[in-house]
Amino acid sequence: MANKKILVIDDDSSIRMLLNHLLKKDYSIKLKENGYDALLYLQEGNVPDMIISDLSMPKMNGYDFLKNIRASNFFNNIPLIVLSANENSSERINCLRKGADDYMVKPFNPEELRIRVANLFKRVKKII
Repeated sequence: MANKKILVIDDDSSIRMLLNHLLKKDYSIKLKENGYDALLYLQEGNVPDMIISDLSMPKMNGYDFLKNIRASNFFNNIPLIVLSANENSSERINCLRKGADDYMVKPFNPEELRIRVANLFKRVKKII
């Protein structure tokens, strides 16, 4: 599965490094610090197979990033997992309504995240 690409967006470098370490064995990982840099990366023609994004970030937060990619014909089908410290139920519902495929609360169980990523890839593969 190393050919699957995951774009990780988080302004916290320790979270980026943790996710990179956790997922790099099975996937190719690209790291970005905020939604703005991630959107530029996508607009340059880079299309990951999945995105894992934080919500609270400078320049462009996760909500605006999610809104932008779900409004795009090129990127609207990329599976996206929100990874946020906000455990408020209305926040989770809001993100899912806006098009997030999953929502996990930080701190998260690394094994749970790996399973959710693998399961989401399996579901996407069945749809295609």
